[in-house]
This record gives sequence, C-alpha cells and structure tokens, in this order.
Amino acid sequence: MAWETRGIVVPGPPPLDWARSHAALPVIKLVDDACRLYFSSRDDRGRARIALADGRIEEDRLVIEEYRREPALDLGELGAFDDSGVTSSCIVEHDGRTYLYYSGWSLGKTVPFYFFVGLAVSDDATTFRRLSPAPILERNEVDPFLTASPWVIVEDGLWRMWYVSCTGWNLVDGEPRHRYHIRYAESDDGIRWRRSGRICIDYRDESEYAISRPCVVRDPDGYRMWFASRGPAYALGYAESDDGLEWRRVDPDDRPTPNGWDAEMQAYPVVFDDTSGRRHMLYNGNGYGATGIGHAVREMPAR
Repeated sequence: MAWETRGIVVPGPPPLDWARSHAALPVIKLVDDACRLYFSSRDDRGRARIALADGRIEEDRLVIEEYRREPALDLGELGAFDDSGVTSSCIVEHDGRTYLYYSGWSLGKTVPFYFFVGLAVSDDATTFRRLSPAPILERNEVDPFLTASPWVIVEDGLWRMWYVSCTGWNLVDGEPRHRYHIRYAESDDGIRWRRSGRICIDYRDESEYAISRPCVVRDPDGYRMWFASRGPAYALGYAESDDGLEWRRVDPDDRPTPNGWDAEMQAYPVVFDDTSGRRHMLYNGNGYGATGIGHAVREMPAR
C-alpha cells in the first residue's frame, strides 16, 4: 500500500531558543496514542543537540503539543568524541530504562569530521546521562574509520544492532568524500558489542557512496529495513530479510510521493505502528532536515 503524505510535523528550525536550523533524524517513543519525539537541531555554529517534543497520534496524524525547552542531550565535553554535535538515532526501552543511542561528532583536519556511536540512559525518558564519555562503538580493525546511526532491537535477550560503518574516504574534485554502508553487531547487554564486519546493505554501484540511518521493523513474516542512500542526492531505500542478516534491496517500492519540501531529497526515515494498525513514517527532506520533519502514513493489510 502506498504512503500517504501528511506534510511537515516539526519545522526546521523548531520553536526552541537554542535551535537556529534543522529538525533532523526523528526518533519516536509511543505510549498508547501519546508520543515523545526526539530529533536533532543545530545551534548558530552548526552543532547539533538532541531536542524533545511531546505529542499524540490523532486519527492518522501526528500532532506535536509541547517542545521541551532544554536539550534531552547536550554537547559532550571539550575534546570528547561528541564535543561538536550529538544526533539522535534510536530509542530502546528495557527493564524500566530508556536507552538513547546516538551519533557523536568531532571535527577533523585531513577529513571534515569523525563520528562514533554513543549511548545515554534515562529513568524518565526526559533527562539523559551518558553511560560513558567514550563511544560504545569506537574505531577498531573491523571499523577503522567511523561508526554512526545505530538501530537496536532486543530479541530473546540478544541485542541486535544495524549501524553505519565508513569504508574509507576518497578525494573528489580535491575534497575528501566519505563512503559508508550498513553493518551488523550483537551484544548481551546493549553496551559491549561484538562486530565481525558483516555487511547488511552494501553499495548498489559506484555512484552510491553513503547508505545511512537504518530503521529495522520486525513483522510476523520477516524483517523490514528503511534507510537513506545517496548518489547525487539522498533518497529513501527499503530492504527485506528473513533473519535480519541477509537482506534483499527493493528500494523503489517504499517511498512517499515527494512534495516541495522534500522534492530534492528524502532521508533519515523512522517507521513505527500505532495502536490502530496504521504504519507511520517520519523522515527528512531538503537540506538534511533544514525543511523539518515530514510525516507519511498507510494502512497495514490484515494478517
């Protein structure tokens, strides 16, 4: 069934004193028809912090009712892996705690930036504290350049992660350009991760150089992944799997119809179901979230 677009639900920038641009990388926590939305906005120096808004699902629309004034997660300490930005990636509820997985940014000299996966936790899903000042996915022999954008689910005590890994940098017209795709990791506690370098979504061809922000949903008939893939511009990608390890890309089949705000780019999707059997997608449009967060919805077939 086709996605029906509902327009922008969070403008870029949102109405927050510290936010000067963007509303990007949405993540949602649902409790019945109430919802808590986490997303990333940038200050006047282009540094992202993670913002928080509360709302509800009203019929087939997401309605934001209140923005929290302070960031849910602020910049890391000077010199830390996340001192130049923190961007939202995934929320996991486990044993009464909320786990916020995020990408931490630091600036480079030979390349423009580095980022790595961080983890913050909360007892109220509002105020978060870093589990460690260091990343939980640092550089190693499997991921020697950078890691980012984790999506985590817990199945029968096993924590499963799909994440971005950089395979290298190339000089394009004299400027360094990253190449990254989506890999897989496992953990027993959500903190210490086993990485083998297993690739889940690889480059389709030489023109594709960035595959980012996976979102994985497990349905009764298997796993589905939405992501963003970039050649000339970001577009939404889609893949299916029986086990979450081997994936089949069927990209063109699962994209909302572009409008003005997302006519140049569609990126950073997150997909979730409400209590009425509808499936929702939140995603970004032009300028990597400069135009805000959009919403699309569709009815799910009976199973």
